[in-house]
Amino acid sequence: MANGKPLFLHEEVMLLALRDEEGTLAIGYTEQVIAGAVVAQLLLDSRISVDDSRKRLVSVEDKSPTGDPILDECLEKIAASKRQGSLQNWVASLAITHKLSLKVIQQLCERKILRADQDKVLFIFKRKIFPEINPEPEKLIVERLRAAIFTEQEDLDPRTIILVSLANWSGILRQTFGSKEVKARQPRIEKITNGELTGKATMDVITACQAAAMIAAVVPAVAATVCS
Repeated sequence: MANGKPLFLHEEVMLLALRDEEGTLAIGYTEQVIAGAVVAQLLLDSRISVDDSRKRLVSVEDKSPTGDPILDECLEKIAASKRQGSLQNWVASLAITHKLSLKVIQQLCERKILRADQDKVLFIFKRKIFPEINPEPEKLIVERLRAAIFTEQEDLDPRTIILVSLANWSGILRQTFGSKEVKARQPRIEKITNGELTGKATMDVITACQAAAMIAAVVPAVAATVCS
């Protein structure tokens, strides 16, 4: 939570994906991971749904404003599509939304969690960096992940289950807790992400999250076949 307003999933994922002091990204395929978080948030909020067909086609249930410009932009894109797309296709399509990750970072700057700055690479090339200036929101996220992964509690909420899934598939868990520690807890992580601690509705969301990381390995030609 920041300034009394809860963070959205895509904001939580971005905070975890950025190196706190350096303000640079610590993982690859960020756009796909953020797109997966956006789709997951829309599913959580019942703005979209997924059918039971093999293709798992997405339908818009509520296209009224969400209160978040990024969610509104992506929801509008789904609603405006002339044909239904699958979860995987929509993650791929939203991942190429113009400056998606940067928009999330800018929102975190507006929340006074990050600061926009720049440095030089090899003392020559300028680049934008976004160091963390308010560590409390990320600390709460990490504590939530730690409690889910490094204990045996059974009453995990859907949002935390989704965050664990996204963080696991994207490499964020290893970046946050260390490879050795995460490897030791793989049975627990698999129990969380394979649906043992949730129901079917949440598994639809988890599927979208997993697709975010998996799509990165698919040939670029996929982008030409997603919804328009």
